Amino acid sequence: MTEWAAKRFWTDARVTEEDAGYGVALDSRAVKTPAKAPLVVPTPALAAAIAAEWDAIEEKIDPRKMPMTRSANAAIDKVARQHAEVADMIAAYGETDLLCYRATSPQELVLRQAEEWDPLLDWADSALNARLRIAEGIMPHAQDPDVVQRLRSAVRGQGVFQLTALHDLVSLSGSLIIGLAVQHGARPAAELWEISRLDEAWQAELWGADEEAEEAAAIKRSAFLHAQEFYCLASEK
Repeated sequence: MTEWAAKRFWTDARVTEEDAGYGVALDSRAVKTPAKAPLVVPTPALAAAIAAEWDAIEEKIDPRKMPMTRSANAAIDKVARQHAEVADMIAAYGETDLLCYRATSPQELVLRQAEEWDPLLDWADSALNARLRIAEGIMPHAQDPDVVQRLRSAVRGQGVFQLTALHDLVSLSGSLIIGLAVQHGARPAAELWEISRLDEAWQAELWGADEEAEEAAAIKRSAFLHAQEFYCLASEK
């Protein structure tokens, strides 16, 4: 934040209607991103959520308590400037998707992975026309190039704000299919997060929970659920 923005100087934070969407004004001063671009978002719902974060500030500005503002800044200052590169980076997860790599033992884990992960691969097949191949172990295996291209097209076709949310959904879960399933509302986001943590949950059942690992997972879960909320607000869903 710049020096003038270190402490609250405004009385009211409100949504403004702009030519390209919706902004937020602090009294009469429009909010800008860290790169000095106008903070303009695609929906009034997202703008209202951002305005609420600014309105909740009592004294000093703490970006850690302003997740919607941070995500909007990232969309405008980063993703918008390199949309194709970000889209290709996300789409690449489809070539090594978490859901495709299966344990060979013990049998209980093998069955649990099949029970939780197979339905999502079936969903991708029916909803996205993208049937990914399953492999045992951790060695990389090639996916059908046509399937990879269809998934890449689904990612590249997303707007800047939707792509920003998808980036976090995919990178946090390790699965492009899970990220897209969240966006499509295939299952509740909290449930999909737990599905992405299946292997970690299995290890915790065997050896007990590690306190530091649990704390780190809780932070990631919160970020994952935020990404889902940001996507919904940016898409008015």
